[in-house]
Amino acid sequence: MPHAWHLKSRPNGLPTADNFEHKEIALPDLADGMVHVRNRWLSVDPYMRGRMNDVKSYVPPFQVGEPLEGGAVGEVVESRSPDFQPGDMVLHMAGWRDEAVVPATALNKLPSIPGVEPQAFLGNLGLTGGTAYWGLLDAAKAKAGDIVFVSAAAGAVGSAVVQIAKAKGMTVIGSAGGADKVEFVKSLGADACIDYKAGTSLVKALSEVAPKGIDVYFDNVGGEHLDAALALARKDARFAICGMIDGYNSGAPTSLRYLMRVIAMRISLKGFIYTDYLPRNGEFYAEMGPWVATGQVKGRDTVVEGLDKTPEAFLGLFSGANTGKMLVKL
Repeated sequence: MPHAWHLKSRPNGLPTADNFEHKEIALPDLADGMVHVRNRWLSVDPYMRGRMNDVKSYVPPFQVGEPLEGGAVGEVVESRSPDFQPGDMVLHMAGWRDEAVVPATALNKLPSIPGVEPQAFLGNLGLTGGTAYWGLLDAAKAKAGDIVFVSAAAGAVGSAVVQIAKAKGMTVIGSAGGADKVEFVKSLGADACIDYKAGTSLVKALSEVAPKGIDVYFDNVGGEHLDAALALARKDARFAICGMIDGYNSGAPTSLRYLMRVIAMRISLKGFIYTDYLPRNGEFYAEMGPWVATGQVKGRDTVVEGLDKTPEAFLGLFSGANTGKMLVKL
């Protein structure tokens, strides 16, 4: 029988293993227009934490007692749609399980790009790479010559931002936790990287590596990182607000000492969501595909094996267990 992870209870603060339940699921009969998929790779991402709360957001909350959802790459086993054949590799959102029957309209056939593995469509050619690409180049309007600051630069999105910015002729400063992650960010081409766990204030650390200030901030963290970016922002700086993982498990309000610099420096802050740009995916594949295929944009995956380890992989996102993209291999 197929199995899926269900939301057993809503977490209060940092989720624990007790919030998840592994149960058998019954697949519906394969009606016209439906496709049976066997999952090969699952994605776990920080945004999923927000869906565990019973609050209105840009995606509906997960329901207690129901299977969780997330990005997945799978292989078509059986199809009642003329658009898909057995053996097709597809991208869909019925993750956190080993098999699914989904409408053909909910599937995207993976494009054929020589030299690109299927799991890349959950990383640099999927939600994370697309988030990095559109957030940097559209939301923040980053351009050649800009000085770019990226928080969580060793993570899936942040590491893609670093490499895209370098490919486009920008100066890039990252922030990561620990010496190994700092070296990883530098290996991607970053001009400098702050170790935020080193004990120095972020404002001081950023001012030392960006004495001229910053033009663009790509925010994955919020909190002190956002405040430091405000402190060092140059006139007409643009901030792409992608995520604020610092606050996902805390009810404490964010305190920003340098918020008033938004006025003096005419700073623009823009929030964005990857799905805003889905109609432009062709543009993204056309530029990012060759970068990934040739290794100009590299991905490092942290792979956890087995459906039973999916909550463990997810919880690892909040303790810094991943370098690059966190994936579950089935």
